[in-house]
Parts: sequence; structure tokens; C-alpha cells
Amino acid sequence: MTEAVTEPDTVVAEPAEAPPAEPGLHQPKRWLIAAGEVVAVVLLVVLAIWCWNRGVVRLEYPVEGRDPLISTRYHGNWLGTSIAAATLAVVLVLDAVRQIMLAVRTRPQKAADSDM
Repeated sequence: MTEAVTEPDTVVAEPAEAPPAEPGLHQPKRWLIAAGEVVAVVLLVVLAIWCWNRGVVRLEYPVEGRDPLISTRYHGNWLGTSIAAATLAVVLVLDAVRQIMLAVRTRPQKAADSDM
């Protein structure tokens, strides 16, 4: 004969308390991050211009009785570094705008609830 198997009463444990909520989107430190990124953008633009000027070299060859021959030589390593610095500057500008928008537009939840 088979015995009936009964399951023991299952005890449901109460869920643990939720961890405290992390800070929301509105954080004053976002202004500091945006300011640091703006400083980095200025430095990267200066670096890009300096690298570009080093990457383009104009050469003049004097010729008797005629205008000098002028040629331009391009150094790819300097031009590539210049383009990379400018690209990174554009990315940092976009992130700085994002940080500023998050710092300005989003309010803490308590302030948002009190308006209703």
C-alpha cells in the first residue's frame, strides 16, 4: 500500500526591508562634474589645435628667376591625435549638457509632491 505524503506547513518568511533608496537624479555634484568636463573640453580643444598645427608643414623651395615652389606635408600621427582630441571634446560637451540638464530640471521627490 502507498502512504499519502503530506507536505509540512510551509512558513512564508516576511520579506526583508528594502534598502534605502539611492539618491535620485537631482544631485548638486552634477554641477561640479559638468564644470570639470567644460575645463577638459577647453584643454582638449587647445590640444587639438596645437596638434593640427604640428601636423601640417609648409615647405618652400627657392627657384632662381621664378616664384618659390611651395609644398605641404601632412604628418598623420599629429593629425590623428588632433582629430581624436576634438572627438573626445565633442563627447564631453554632450555629457556636460546632459549633466547640467539633470542638475537643473529634476527636483527632489519631496518638492515634486508638494506642488500637487
